[in-house]
Amino acid sequence: MTHPPTRTVRDAAAGIAVLGVANFVAITTEVLPVGLLPQVARGVGVSESTAGLLVTVYAFVVAAFAVPLTIATRSVARKPLLLATLATYAASNLLVAVAPSYAVVAGARVLGGLGHAVFFSVSIAYAARLVSPLYTGRALTLVTAGGTLGFVLGVPLSTSLGAAVGWRWSFGVLAAVCAVTALLVARLLPSLAVEAAAPRDAAAARQGRARLGLVVGTNTVLFGGQYTVYTYISVLLLAAGLSETAVGPVLLVFGALGLVGLWGAARYLDRSPRALTLVAMAAIAVALVGVALALPGTVGVFLAAGVWLAAFGAIPATFQAAALRTQGATPDVAGAFVNATSNFGIGLGAAVGAAVVAGPGAQALALTGAAIVAVSLVVVLVARQAFPRDAS
Repeated sequence: MTHPPTRTVRDAAAGIAVLGVANFVAITTEVLPVGLLPQVARGVGVSESTAGLLVTVYAFVVAAFAVPLTIATRSVARKPLLLATLATYAASNLLVAVAPSYAVVAGARVLGGLGHAVFFSVSIAYAARLVSPLYTGRALTLVTAGGTLGFVLGVPLSTSLGAAVGWRWSFGVLAAVCAVTALLVARLLPSLAVEAAAPRDAAAARQGRARLGLVVGTNTVLFGGQYTVYTYISVLLLAAGLSETAVGPVLLVFGALGLVGLWGAARYLDRSPRALTLVAMAAIAVALVGVALALPGTVGVFLAAGVWLAAFGAIPATFQAAALRTQGATPDVAGAFVNATSNFGIGLGAAVGAAVVAGPGAQALALTGAAIVAVSLVVVLVARQAFPRDAS
């Protein structure tokens, strides 16, 4: 793979920053319903568990189309393709804002999912191509910071706005932010040529594909465990004694704690990726057990959830970098697989969570998520080649 002259993170700062902003609107678009489930459910006349399936619909569309759409668009110029995905996000959020029924909301989320299917595949590879391989982990971490800020600021502020003036306003404002972001990308992101895949030894290619399969398979399970619980975090917080108006500010605090994990990724991802991955995943599993044990105590739930979401802040960049370093596919296709499996896990987790919320309840929800994350942790412990000790 060839690289542009601006190979360091500092030299590529403008491109990395604008990709981070784009990641912010992408993640906010994806998970905005999480903080607004009760309001959306009432607004379109469905149950909270049915409203939660809006996350499942979106995620399964991404999972189904990320790889085929990435392959189908691999000869399309990267920058215009990225702009098209941002326009799709804007249209999706605007349609949700004016939707008269649950069916229209679901259709709008399908549209957003199609844009998302391409966006992360392109943005992950874009970030990697802006710098030399030595700085891949740091560049991905900084771009992922935009997504983390979607949790830190986007979802909590939109949730608070929805609680104050109505959930439709949250989606309408986000549509406008998506449009502004597209303008920033058009002006600030450097264009990159579409690169042909370099020829590789057949045996090395097979080994790379096997490592990539382990990484993205583990990613599926981990995201499934995470979103079994996180999709219904507003329900969980209400069970811990919060009012609906307090959910947004609390999510803001939790999102800010995610920056701790992001800091860990920036510091250790290019030096000790395996240790970082194991510590973050173990912390998530243990903290989710803590959430279950603390319910319905407000303070205990807050403390355990804070550890859980701080640790998860390191995960997206960690698995994106791991997938790229397997050399099991081109950066775009590797990004597509990460995107697809993340969203398949999100959708599956949201569906599992819906069943648990409708049945055993909040405590069982947290324990179920912890058990699923523990399974993915075991895979990382065993698969040393796919998750090596260092980044070399």
